[in-house]
Amino acid sequence: MAARKTQAELDKDKEQKIMETVAWRAGYYRANPQRFVSDVLGIQLKLFQKILFWCMMQFNFTMYLAARGQGKTYLTALFCCVRCILFPGTKIIVSSGTLKQANEVLLKIQDDFMKQSSILRSEISKCNIGQNDASIYFKNGSWIKTRTSSENSRSARANVIIVDEFRMVDETVLNTVLRKFLTSPRQPRYLRKPEYKHLQERNKEIYMSSAYFKSSWAYKKAQSYTLSFFDDKKKYFIVGLPYQISIKEGLLSREQVEDEMSEADYNELVQQMEMECLWFGDTDGSLFKFDELTSRRKIKNAYLPLSNYSDKNPVPKLQTTEKRILSIDVALMASTKKKKNDAAAIMLNDLIQVSDTSYQSNFVYAETFEGLKTDELGLIVMRYFYGYNCTDLVLDTNGVGLGVYDFITKDQRDPETGKVYKAMTCINDKDMAIRCNVRDANKVVWSVKATAAFNNEICVLLRNGIQNGKVNLLISEQEADSVLKDTYKGYLKLTPTEQVKLKMSYLQTTLTIYELIKLDHEVKNGNIKVMEVSGMRKDRYSSMAYSFWCASQLELKLKPKVKSTQSLVNMLPIHRGKRYSMFDN
Repeated sequence: MAARKTQAELDKDKEQKIMETVAWRAGYYRANPQRFVSDVLGIQLKLFQKILFWCMMQFNFTMYLAARGQGKTYLTALFCCVRCILFPGTKIIVSSGTLKQANEVLLKIQDDFMKQSSILRSEISKCNIGQNDASIYFKNGSWIKTRTSSENSRSARANVIIVDEFRMVDETVLNTVLRKFLTSPRQPRYLRKPEYKHLQERNKEIYMSSAYFKSSWAYKKAQSYTLSFFDDKKKYFIVGLPYQISIKEGLLSREQVEDEMSEADYNELVQQMEMECLWFGDTDGSLFKFDELTSRRKIKNAYLPLSNYSDKNPVPKLQTTEKRILSIDVALMASTKKKKNDAAAIMLNDLIQVSDTSYQSNFVYAETFEGLKTDELGLIVMRYFYGYNCTDLVLDTNGVGLGVYDFITKDQRDPETGKVYKAMTCINDKDMAIRCNVRDANKVVWSVKATAAFNNEICVLLRNGIQNGKVNLLISEQEADSVLKDTYKGYLKLTPTEQVKLKMSYLQTTLTIYELIKLDHEVKNGNIKVMEVSGMRKDRYSSMAYSFWCASQLELKLKPKVKSTQSLVNMLPIHRGKRYSMFDN
């Protein structure tokens, strides 16, 4: 007859059974993390989210190219929670272009998941989500922290890194800072036993973004992930899910997408990259190269909308050798047809003299308008010209632009402010100057009219100006968040709408670049004819080209030996044929 077990032995057996159950459940849920989400946390996932979730947990390297509306932040936050619970002592760093964007993951955990799940609340010991520091600590030793994707984010250590919108991260920062976060993998105590030595864990890298340009390092990264994905010896996973998935799963409205595609400022290129997960490459012989344009994004501080300036915070004063050019490509009628090009584009070029014979163009402000009447746009032109202390105005006076010109040739009173704006007249066209009857009108208007020769001239000048580094553009809207936080008091307390308003010029710069690289062209009789690709616009290009042409005219005054910009253009080689091969690198 077997001897009865002591109470101590019975307790030990009970403890052993509990540990075996825990071990079994942990192993089961580690292999099926999507089930842990529903069974334990009580959160339901869509089918594609379950598949993605499983892959993020099982693969060492994951790249998820997502269209808008797929709950990327939601999925990331959930992954962080489950990973931290199932793998005690896990250290996760979520990185993004701005701390605010990275903190959205932690806010999702705090504001949504913890309210939904009592089990999750019981696992978390501390939640600290501030403007300068954000972290969540678990009772089992795991934690989640956020960092910006910049040089300033050094000295962090982690087992898992998640890089949101990795396409916007500098490749050097990724390799020398973010990937250096990963040191030794998680070291659970069971690995000390020889029989478990083969179960050594690996660190994880997860990259999320929409698609981008083929010339970027992000595309090459995606290519390498694709090759490794098909190598059975490697644990890589890459997937791209277009917006149709979002619609099918009820996360995005079909009507909303169709409405956005019907808007006048619809951009097919943005649609392809951000909604269809398609990488875009420069077309052969394209006039403007993506890499060249992005390399000119050097200006950190944009000029703010006029409404954000005041007596205490005035528009920057005009310096002695400084010129400010306001340029307008005129359009007035609102769109009634899908993808019609009919937006007026305004740009402000802060022209700085950098030598005795040269200016540097700095495009510091941009805005577009739709559906305005002649007098409405004319008032905006005068308001912006005098409000930003401009010295020169470039105006497309063909067609509807003539009506705008006639409006500004008269003294006008601003109905909103009561200010009186002095009449302006043309300085480069006698026939246009005659249309102004105000004797002391301000001689500041450069009239431009589209001819084959003029269109060729402005295209060549702008293209060479960009190549030669004479054009500077605003930094990306992602980088702008950090700049505005440091320079604009109370930026973080503003509403999202107010923040977007301050970032408008940065966003417009991005759209300008998209527009430039998508332009098509042909050569007729030795002149370049710039054409829109179906669904695209060229009003921003036109406004920028007008402005740089005007800058070149002003530069001629510093070079008395050169009589015209056209003479400069004639010095450049033009190859007959369909494409202007001089632009090919």
